[in-house]
Amino acid sequence: MKKDNISNNVIRRLPRYLRKLDDLLDAGVCRISSFELGKQLGFTPSQIRQDFSCFGGFGLQGYGYNVQELRDSIATILGTDRGYKAVLIGAGHIGHALMDNFCFTQWGFDIIRAFDVDPEKIGEEFGKVTVSPMDELENFLSQNHVDMAVLTVPRSAAVAVAERVTACGVKAIWNFTNVELFEPGSPIIVENVHFSDSLLSLSYYISDAAKEPVSDK
Repeated sequence: MKKDNISNNVIRRLPRYLRKLDDLLDAGVCRISSFELGKQLGFTPSQIRQDFSCFGGFGLQGYGYNVQELRDSIATILGTDRGYKAVLIGAGHIGHALMDNFCFTQWGFDIIRAFDVDPEKIGEEFGKVTVSPMDELENFLSQNHVDMAVLTVPRSAAVAVAERVTACGVKAIWNFTNVELFEPGSPIIVENVHFSDSLLSLSYYISDAAKEPVSDK
C-alpha cells in the first residue's frame, strides 16, 4: 500500500470518505462507483480515483468499490484499529463535554486518565476514566505509554502543559486551547481545533450570500 508523500489535502478528505461509507453501509449499499461516490461528496470521480491511488487503489474497473472493503481499508489507513492511548488534560466544560459525548474508542483512541488542577474535580469519573491531580501527571506518563494528550486547559496554561506532556514522551496533542503550542517544524504532532475559525468561515459564507443581487421577479 503506497503512502509516500501523501498531501495534507488527501489526508483531510479521508475522514469524509469514512463517514460517507459508514452511511452507505447503514443504508444497505454494497457497491458504489467513483462517479456516484463523488456525486454524494461533491468530488469529481477523477479526484476520488486520484486520492485512492495514493494508497494503491481499491476499486475494479467496471465494478466500482466494495463499500465494506473500502471502508475497512480507509479505517486501517487512518489507524482506527491501532488502539492508541490518550490522556485528557483539563476536566472543565470542554473536557467534560468530550468525555460525555465523544466516542473516542470508535475512532481508535482509549482515554486512560484525565487530569485537572481543581481539587473539586479530583476523583470524578467519566465512565471508567478517573480525574487525577496535575502533580501526578509526570509520574503517570512515565509508567504508562501514552500516544496523545487532549488539551482542554485555559489559554494561560496551554504552553506549559504541552511542554510537560511532550517532555514525558507524548508525541501528539489534540489542542482545544486556541494557542499555537510549538514553532513550525516541531516534531510534535498537533491537531488544532479552533471553534472560532469554523464559525467565522460560516459567517463569511452567510455575508457573501447576502451580497448576491436579489431578483426583481
